[in-house]
Amino acid sequence: MDIFSVLSMIGGLAMFLYGMETMGDGLAKTAGGKLEHILEKLTSTPIKGVLLGAAVTAVIQSSSATTVMVVGFVNSGIMKLSQAVGIIMGANIGTTVTSWIVSLSGIESSNIVLQFLKPTSFCPILALIGIILLMFTKDEKKHDIGGILLGFAVLMFGMDAMSNAVKPLADVPEFTSILTMFSNPVLGMIAGAVLTAVIQSSSASVGILQALCATGSVTFGTALPIIMGQNIGTCITALISAIGAKKNAKRAAFVHLYFNIIGTILFMVVFYTLNAFMHFAFLGTAANAAGIAVIHSVFNVVATVCLLPFHRLLEKLATITVRGNDDEEEDEEMEGLPSELALLDERFLEKPAFAVGHCVTVARKMAELTEECLVLSTDLLEQYDKKTAKRVASLESQIDTFEDMLGTYMIKLSAKPLSVADNQTISTILHCSGNFERISDHAMNICETAQVMNKKELVFSDKAKEELQIYIRALQKIVSMTMQAFNTDDYELAKHVEPLEDVIDGINDKAKKHHIKRLQKGKCTIALSVPFEDLLTNFERVSDHCSNVAVCMIQTRDDVYDTHEYLDTLKENNTPEFRAMYDEYKAEYGL
Repeated sequence: MDIFSVLSMIGGLAMFLYGMETMGDGLAKTAGGKLEHILEKLTSTPIKGVLLGAAVTAVIQSSSATTVMVVGFVNSGIMKLSQAVGIIMGANIGTTVTSWIVSLSGIESSNIVLQFLKPTSFCPILALIGIILLMFTKDEKKHDIGGILLGFAVLMFGMDAMSNAVKPLADVPEFTSILTMFSNPVLGMIAGAVLTAVIQSSSASVGILQALCATGSVTFGTALPIIMGQNIGTCITALISAIGAKKNAKRAAFVHLYFNIIGTILFMVVFYTLNAFMHFAFLGTAANAAGIAVIHSVFNVVATVCLLPFHRLLEKLATITVRGNDDEEEDEEMEGLPSELALLDERFLEKPAFAVGHCVTVARKMAELTEECLVLSTDLLEQYDKKTAKRVASLESQIDTFEDMLGTYMIKLSAKPLSVADNQTISTILHCSGNFERISDHAMNICETAQVMNKKELVFSDKAKEELQIYIRALQKIVSMTMQAFNTDDYELAKHVEPLEDVIDGINDKAKKHHIKRLQKGKCTIALSVPFEDLLTNFERVSDHCSNVAVCMIQTRDDVYDTHEYLDTLKENNTPEFRAMYDEYKAEYGL
């Protein structure tokens, strides 16, 4: 084997790993986070968890990715440890699909139909279709499908290149002696575990083993312990992801480790004990890609069937390993903060479409808190209450935390490969969350004004009170409408915000004029002038931020991004629809 064969093998390995990554990413983007949401919600029984774990892993082509997500689910409190066990077992079964796909390269037949099943025959066609979809179509779904097809083609070409590069090793005695050494079950298992831990993918390491079968020097006796070790090595990804996580998340990672270690030990003890008496002849025969796939699948299915009835014991073992009360830890970390913030777990960034969905959930909770904060602050003007004022301050602080955590998380998320729709969602949330935070700031200003008036025992005139009550009703209406439109993606409702905002601008101007007249007539004092002006300013700013949110939603849907131009056009055109809504709100709230 010369230097060029070595380079071909390295190039083939690189293509294989890149193709697997590209295909997996394309499949995940096409799924759009739906599979992960199914995992999140439908894990009521261990058997159902196994089936779902296997199905999702078969689609996204990575048991490591599935297990890391499960660790994230447990860490964020979405999933209980007992629910995670079944999914982890199922992920080990689902990952065997890759080895079956790769085994197609071993098809040998003169039958033209069977020849077309061989990847080297149909992959050029898939690559051609994939590149056409990527280069000549604008539809995002077609782009993702093109990426899947190209990823698969590159994977299979890489596999073929590796197989061809290692074939000369069949004539190298040193290579054969190394493989013979791995026939020792313990050494073989260690080699498989180390290889998989390094590349962090059991599917990839099994693919490499399948490529080595092309030399004809790899026997089933050598391959079997290596495959066993590969199942242990794949646990490294979940263990790394559990660093810094809560105790239950760490336990989920250890469940994965213990399942594979116990399953491997049981399988090897039983198998080699039987071999001592029955002497399985196939262990000495040359392995092939299909045989490797069979062993990989049989082991994982048998291990799952045997250990699933004892899933409670696996939980207990993991709990003994990671001691402590996770509930106390969670209460301490999230004290005073909504549980939704736990959804912003960095483990979910590996599946961007799913992480985007969590950002939407968190942003909607932020919208709810913002509305509550504003309503409570304006209620204080009617009747001041220290408990309510404290709640407003608490909400404002929480909303600041939401914006900080959500913004930081979405900046990291925006660096990931996202669909056009997901990019728009992230952009909308970033814009709207900033407006939510500003609304809460104004709510806090209103609360402080109410506090000052209560302390100084200041009371507005009856006319001023009447105008403020109308203004507050209009303000609460626009905030409620904006938050509802945002939380339900109701673009028709969002169109109602701007007409009401115009009415509020009118209320604000009239309230100021009326206030000046009262000052001139001596019906209002200078002492009341400052809080009255402060309230009007904060009210008007809140309605502006509501307008920003609604306009952002409409622009994102219509692909229009010049806010000023949009608003100018809307008001200049003065459509019958806009005028009708304006007149309706003016009749209800006009001074």
